[in-house]
Amino acid sequence: MADLLIVDDDVELGDLLADILREEGHEVRVGRSGREGLAQLGDRQPDLVLLDVEMPVLTGPEMAYAVFLHDLGLEKIPIVLVSGVLDLRAVAASVGTPYFLAKPYDMTRLLWLLSKALVERLPPHPTLRADVHPP
Repeated sequence: MADLLIVDDDVELGDLLADILREEGHEVRVGRSGREGLAQLGDRQPDLVLLDVEMPVLTGPEMAYAVFLHDLGLEKIPIVLVSGVLDLRAVAASVGTPYFLAKPYDMTRLLWLLSKALVERLPPHPTLRADVHPP
């Protein structure tokens, strides 16, 4: 199946999601912050990143911007945003990803969205903002 990177500071949710996706046949790694996510991207390029928005150290959008700015082919990795933020559609638009799902989400819907993103493989095209300063 696919090599997936989950970046979410919610330990229980991240671990549960990783277990479910492994049962689906995927290889899964988990990062607990945007900074950990960036480090794991440097170790091995995944097929897809499942990214939370609100995290300490480095938020999901900040991580996405950093990936885009540092290039190296990593900017072509599809990003699926999952979050409980109020206007997730606007955050997804700023990150430039068509793939997003509000928490709490239905697992069937998430698996469908992941499959869609893995087939389409649309890379994000972020709108760079002056108020976001990636590492």
